[in-house]
Amino acid sequence: MDIKPPYGYGDIVPLTKQHRVALPQGRRLPPVFRNLAALPLSYTEFGAACRDYPIAFVSGDGGKTFAAMAVLGLENPKNLFVAEDGTWDAGVYLPAYVRRYPFCMTRVTVDGKEQPERIACVERSALSEAGEALYDAAGEPLKAWAERRKLLFEFEADLVRSEELCRTLAEAQLLEAFTLQAIPTAGAPLAMTGLHRVAEPKLAELSPETLRDLTRKGILARVYAHLISLNNFGRLLDRRAAAGAAAAARPARLS
Repeated sequence: MDIKPPYGYGDIVPLTKQHRVALPQGRRLPPVFRNLAALPLSYTEFGAACRDYPIAFVSGDGGKTFAAMAVLGLENPKNLFVAEDGTWDAGVYLPAYVRRYPFCMTRVTVDGKEQPERIACVERSALSEAGEALYDAAGEPLKAWAERRKLLFEFEADLVRSEELCRTLAEAQLLEAFTLQAIPTAGAPLAMTGLHRVAEPKLAELSPETLRDLTRKGILARVYAHLISLNNFGRLLDRRAAAGAAAAARPARLS
């Protein structure tokens, strides 16, 4: 049996009732997410995420499929929303992809064939005898796990809706590649490639019937959230400058 970890995860194992897990506290960020410049975004998160992050579409297979991503930085490996104390910036929306950690859902491959069912898994490094139990002696989920399990399964279903949104936009040929170019006040120019956005001229050419269908499915509202969110690339540049100024102001460490 082969288990492929989701984006950003390391070594994962199927979750059992016997596992004890070290659960993250509050907005404290696991090291795995501190150096990621983007995270997958689910369908219902567009409205909340568009206030703080640029939302872009990326493809890992040459344009056959796309995924919606919240952009966290202008270069790899750099998450500009990590505070100095290792927590996620308290002033912005915390993506569900982070909130579900160290748990995830994934498909398994048996004898070279991917199985249709997804199973709940946990990051192996989070397993600890000193961690929290997830089930009681009767096999019933404890509160710490019940809340996270609800988030885990709801988020997984919502990711499927996000995949359907991306597929609809791609089939309508609404996505176009773009390169982000930025000139910081200090340092060399930056360029981000591999990003896609909804082409507004193509959106304007859609038939009334198609627009009604996109509106009925809730897709058009998320398209507008995505387009508005692109202004946040400028805010990322401001965050990068602020982080650089803070780093320059810190006293040098003695070796």
